[in-house]
Parts: sequence; structure tokens; C-alpha cells
Amino acid sequence: MTRRSFLAAAAAPAAVSPAQGGRCGMGLSPDCFVIARPSRAPLEYLEYAHARGAGGIQAYLNPATDAESLRKLRARAEEYGMYLEVMCMLPKTDDTSQLEQTIRVAREAGARCLRSVCLSGRRYENFNTMEEWQAFAADSKARLARAVRVVDRARFPLGIENHKDWTVEEMVPLLKSYSSEYLGCCIDWGNNISLLDDPYELVEGLAPFAINSHIKDMAVEEYEDGFLLAEVALGRGFLDLKRIRDTILRRRPEVKFSLDMLTRDPLKVPCLTPKYWVTYTNRHARYLASTLRMVRANKPKQPIPWPTRMSREDALKLEQDNVLLSIAYARDVLNLRA
Repeated sequence: MTRRSFLAAAAAPAAVSPAQGGRCGMGLSPDCFVIARPSRAPLEYLEYAHARGAGGIQAYLNPATDAESLRKLRARAEEYGMYLEVMCMLPKTDDTSQLEQTIRVAREAGARCLRSVCLSGRRYENFNTMEEWQAFAADSKARLARAVRVVDRARFPLGIENHKDWTVEEMVPLLKSYSSEYLGCCIDWGNNISLLDDPYELVEGLAPFAINSHIKDMAVEEYEDGFLLAEVALGRGFLDLKRIRDTILRRRPEVKFSLDMLTRDPLKVPCLTPKYWVTYTNRHARYLASTLRMVRANKPKQPIPWPTRMSREDALKLEQDNVLLSIAYARDVLNLRA
């Protein structure tokens, strides 16, 4: 495949026309396109998402963005009827100026809220000892405390994603401890399966705190050290998506849903190995048993794809199809409409 034809394929929707059935109200996170890798500049990514029929985007917004660029971004989002949510980092030190500036430009661009994470990796991979986990937890709590002071003063909401770090039993009291109406969570529908949380118990616990949400569907399959966890097009996995949607909207009807579907090889969740358990003191046998029962009861509807084993052209097409099929499903089955 030539460079020119590859870029053309990356730019053009491949499976579902946005015009079919109207615009979807679901937006897209940048991680929906880890293969195509379109520009993550907010205005360019907004255009990319609009061309695929999405209802909004999550994007990083440089705190130094000039006023004219912010005006253009806001005007284009309003013209399209699309929402903007801004991704940010939690303050590492008592210097919170970057977060303060991010909120300023986010507000000028018309963003509705922020989204951030405590951990960029996975709990069972990042930490080798309980002491390492405890140091991370203490640092994260300090960062959150700094962020709360900023978002409370600015009255601007911030959602912290459950990013394969905190279990639901840890995250609910963590959020409660700050007593802030502006600090909540970005509920990811599939992440905590890797921590052996029941996906519906997770959503029930976090729904009262929802600021934003990452919608996804999941496929699971056993392997020798535990199970494989894969993100698949909406409706192609085992999650009861309507149940999760209703649980969140019942508590937080203003929440927007952003597709966060990475077309990648399935993740290995090595829950049958000793290292997996080193950061836990309260994960009982029932969590492992119930998760493995769930895995065995939900065989994949079709073979889980491994994009690294495909040609680049086929992997790119799979990614575009996954996103476009998910947009159509969200709009027509989940009734998420702009």
C-alpha cells in the first residue's frame, strides 16, 4: 500500500455514513485511532470526528493556546453541535498554574469538563511490591487534593478515570474523601474487569460521581495465566450496554459518553500468577471466581482480532470499521443522539 493510498484510507470513513440516521451524540476519545493516528490538535480532531458522525471529542488543549485558536475551536464545535471535553494532567507539585491555565483555555473553548487519570499504565504490570503501590496511592491522593483546590475555585468539573488502578471499593471512598462537587469520575465501562470488578457493580458504585464516561464493549477469553480482555465494536461484546447507559443517566443525566475503543491486541490479565496479587490485601477468592465464571460464560461472538498479526491496511480498516460501527450502534440502538 502506498503512502498516499494509506493516508487516503485513514482520512475516509469506511463502513457507515454519518448521514445515515442523523448524527450520534456519542463522542470519540483520541485513543479510538491508535493505528490511523490522526492529528490530535483539537480543531483537526474535531473535524476528523465530525466526518465520522460523532457528537463530540475528548482532546488535549495546550494551556498556551492563543485566543483566536480557542475562538475558532469553539465556533466550529457550536456550528457542528459537538461537545468538547479537555484531557489534562494532575498537578505533580504545589505549582498548579498549568491546571489553572488549562481550565481557562478549556472554558474559552467551550469545553464542558476535564478528564484525567492517576495511573498511565496498569496496576498489575506497573507495581512489583505493595510498597510501590502504596507510594503511588499516596502521591495520587496528594495530586488529587491539589486538583480539587483548583477545580473548586474555578467551579469547573474534573472526571478521574478508573484507569486499571483503583478498584471500585477503593475509588468510591477516595472520591467521597474530597467532598467536592467538581471532582468526580470518568467511568470507563470496561477497564475494571482487569481488576476483577463486576462491571455492573462498578457502574452502580461510580455513577453518582460521573462527570464524563468512556463507553466501550468487551470480549473475553481464557488463556493459561488468566484471561484476555479485548475492546470490540459496540454490540459485538458481552456487556449489557443499555443497562450501563441507564444506570449512569439515572444518576447523572447530563453526562456525555465518549467512545474509547482501542483497536489493539487483547490485553493479557494474568490473574492466576502471583505478581498479579502483590498490591492487594482485600481481593477475596470470590472476585477471581466470579470473574472467571463470567469469562467462561461469555465466549467471544467471533474470534478476537490481533491487529499486529494483520497487514497495516487490514488493521487500519478494522479500526475505522470498529469506530463507525460503534457510532451507528450508539445512535440507533442505544439512542445516543445529538
